[in-house]
This record gives sequence, structure tokens and C-alpha cells, in this order.
Amino acid sequence: MNLARLTFLQSLTLLSFVLPTGLLKAEIGLSAVFGDHMVLQRDLVLPIWGWAESGEEITITFADQEKKTKAEKHGYWRTDLDPLDANAAGRVLKVTGGKGGTLSFKDVLVGEVWICSGQSNMEWTVNGALNPTEEKESANYPHIRHIKVPKTPSDSHETTFNSNWQVCSPSSAGNFTAVGYFFGRTLHKKLGVPIGLINSSWGGTRIEPWIPTEGFRIIEKQDFAKGVLNHIESVDPTTDKGKTRHLAAIKDLKRWVVKAETAVKAGKFPPKQPASTYVGLGTSHQDPTRLYRGMIHPLVPYGIRGAIWYQGESNGNEGETYYHKKHGLVKGWRKVWGQGDFPFYWVQLANFTNDKNEPSGGDGYARIRDAERKALDIPHSGMAVIIDIGETGNIHPKNKQDVGKRLAQWGLAKSYGKDVVPSGPLFKKLEIDGNKARIYFDHVGAGLIIGKKEGLKPTEETVIDAKLQRFAIAGKNRHWVWADAVIDGDTVTVSHLDISTPVAVRYAYSANPLGANLYNREGFPTSPFRTDDW
Repeated sequence: MNLARLTFLQSLTLLSFVLPTGLLKAEIGLSAVFGDHMVLQRDLVLPIWGWAESGEEITITFADQEKKTKAEKHGYWRTDLDPLDANAAGRVLKVTGGKGGTLSFKDVLVGEVWICSGQSNMEWTVNGALNPTEEKESANYPHIRHIKVPKTPSDSHETTFNSNWQVCSPSSAGNFTAVGYFFGRTLHKKLGVPIGLINSSWGGTRIEPWIPTEGFRIIEKQDFAKGVLNHIESVDPTTDKGKTRHLAAIKDLKRWVVKAETAVKAGKFPPKQPASTYVGLGTSHQDPTRLYRGMIHPLVPYGIRGAIWYQGESNGNEGETYYHKKHGLVKGWRKVWGQGDFPFYWVQLANFTNDKNEPSGGDGYARIRDAERKALDIPHSGMAVIIDIGETGNIHPKNKQDVGKRLAQWGLAKSYGKDVVPSGPLFKKLEIDGNKARIYFDHVGAGLIIGKKEGLKPTEETVIDAKLQRFAIAGKNRHWVWADAVIDGDTVTVSHLDISTPVAVRYAYSANPLGANLYNREGFPTSPFRTDDW
């Protein structure tokens, strides 16, 4: 069974515990992701789904296509539009039911659709970015559209939400996700097609609530994932154990209601509601799967090109565990969407807090940045490196323009086949050559340089008294020292006079690696890395 259909039916099963049967027979409806001014994904089969009275015939008309289907036993229906070419002319999509009337969605475009998700640095709006007045005044892009999913933690798989698509203009752009907007604006200028941005983000959130159950199943061998899955199964009303717990809770609640009514009639306070009457995944928006269920599931299986992700600060002290959670997130979303391995590009955390200037590093965000880099072993993924545009005392650096552009660079290179370098250099391998360690990179581009980035200005090559900074080296004793590092063609050689046989190298491996200055000629910084696993 299709996962979107299955979770829809699970949601109805949950509702049936608390709602009269008559309330489940609603008029024809769709998720709020379908609305006036929406953007549909070009070149893909496009699922259109919703709910109606059981057995009702549904007709979809759009762009000279007419598709028919029938609502199933529980009211779920779905049909698919054939792939469409990009089109910037606003057209009408109609959904007609025999009993439920007709819904008409106006000004519908066809182009490129991206999910924008994560925590506060993704939620951060254009109003809070650099040069907000200038950016809003120039935001005359009616073919860029944005919709914000409300903050909704949920135990059940929600089917819709309350929001609307917004057309980009000087009056609306200020409330768009800044990273998403600058990402979309770059794509729009390069591709010349409409861009749809679906913003589902929440500041201060960990990664666990965004991972679907299917994602935890993918990483089930990890102990933390096993614990999550055991809890989900213990409260899921579709499992024997979960159903038993819910029915027992309902029985306890009924008994409490009788006692409470008796007490109130006697002019007394009712007894405390028993804890056993609550059966759920948790009470916090940080509990596993609850943001996926409330804020991502209503979007599934809407046709998308891919997703961009900016999150990790709330998991900032993690390393290897975050690597596995990232696998669960990406592969879990892909599993439930049923659209194959769609592109998933994320932001590596920016430089932040005080610079300890210690060669061993490992403080603050160092480990999670390394986990984010290693997670690039996920197929069709990419990572924007931003250790040169963060702010020492601000966890929300205002330069969101370069963040969006660097994410878009991955999209242009890998999703749209443009002949551009997707990023700065990424560590590839280490070779020991006598008393020197030689570092090889992917994405060298036109060559390695010593560079400097200031504000929104392009990266500049430093040529006078230029030396590579933030390279550390260690021998067999595992004692780290600052190294002499030199660009040698498309590689970097790393050495120290006191180390005759180097074993490992680290670069920019600290919370705030000020001075890290290895770039490619395209102006993109090298990702922090370590060659050891100590």
C-alpha cells in the first residue's frame, strides 16, 4: 500500500476514537498545499489527492488534462496528472466531486518546487537578513511563490494545515524564509522558470521530530532508533499493543468522567485525571516524528524537485549519532514521498562562539560539521559550507544571501546539469609522502587559492604574505600542532619540522575557525575535515 495512503488511513483511525462518524463525511477537500498561486513541479507525474464521501467520483482538470478517480472506503482519493512543461501563465486547476461541489485553484504555475525545512536559520525571514530594505524593494518576482506551514506538533499524521501561497512582491517577500528566497531567486534567474518554496521550519528544533517512523526504521540498528521505534509501536493504534493501550486509556477515562461528574454535582473538585488516559508519542514538539507528522506529512506526496535543509544547532554537541539521524531524515522523507532519491541539500553549520585557537580543535560545532560532511555519502545530496560568513556572537548570521546562493550552486550543478562547480573543496583522501601529508580534494574547480571573504563581496585571492591557516598535524603520539600547509597544484601538502612521520591532519576543526582561508577559484570555502577518528 502507498505510504501516503496508509498514513492517511491511520489518521482517520485515530480520529474515529474521538469524532462521531458523521463528521468524517466531509465535503471534498485537499491539503492546503493545493491553493491559489501554487506552483506545480514540472516534468514529473503529479499526485493530486484529498478526501470526499466514500464512493464519490472525483474529476481533476488542468492544462488540457482530465483525470477521474473515486474516493475509497475511508474517503481517500488520488489521481495523477501527466508530466507538464514549465509554464508561467497562471491557469486554473479544478477538482470536482459529484456531491461535494467544485474547488477551483487560480493562478497555478508550473516550474520547480523545493521544500525548505529545518530550524531557526531556515525559518529566519528576509526581514532579518542583510540589507532587508533593499532586498524587499527589489523583490519583484511574481513567478516566485512561497507557502509557510504552521508550527504543528502532532501524534497523528495530519492531512492539511491552515496557510496560503504568497506571490513574491516587495510587500510579501519580507516574510519569506531568507535562505529559501535567495536560493529560489538564484534558480529563477538562472533557469527562467517559476519557483515554488514550501517553508516548513521551526526555530530551536532538533532533527529527531522531523524524521518519520520510516526513517527510524532505516537506521534501526542504532540503539537510539530502536528505542524510538519501540515507543511508537507501543502507542500506535494500528498495532495490537498500541490499540490495547488506547482502549484501556479510554476505559480509564470513562471511569474518571463518572467520578468527576459525581464530584462536581456534589459541589466538589473533580479528582485528578489519571495519567493512564494519555497515550501518545510525547507532549513536546521535540519528541521524535511529531513535526514530521504535523508539518511534513500534509505535503506528501506533492510533486517536488527536492529539499533544502538548515538545522543542527540544537543537536550541536553530537557527532556520529547525527550522521545516522541525517540518513534517517533524508532516506525517510524519500521513502514516504515515493518519488525516488530526490535531491537533498543542506547547510553545514556556520562558525560561531569564541575561537579557542587550539590545533586539536573538536570544540563546539566541530563534530557535527564533520558528521554533516560525512553524510554526503547519501546519494544525490550536497552541502553548502559557510564557515566564512558566520558571526562569533550571533547564532543567526544575517548573511543569508550567500547561504542561499551556495545551496543553489548545488542545485544548478547536480539537479539541473549546469556546467558549474557545486561547492568548495571537499576532503577526498590523505597520502603520506615521507615527512609530509598530502591532501586531495573533490570540487577543486579552477584551482585552489588562499582567499578572504568579507560581507556580501565576492571572495578575494590573497597574494601578499599569504599562508594557509588552520591546518593541524599529528604523528603517532596523537599530539596535535599547527602545521605548515602549502598549495601544490590541486593538493595541499601539510608538515611540521618536529613530525617526521605524520599520521593525521585536521582543517578548521573547531567551533569558530577564524582565519581558515583555503578556497577554490570559484570563491567557495573548503569544508572543515579531519582524517582521523580519534
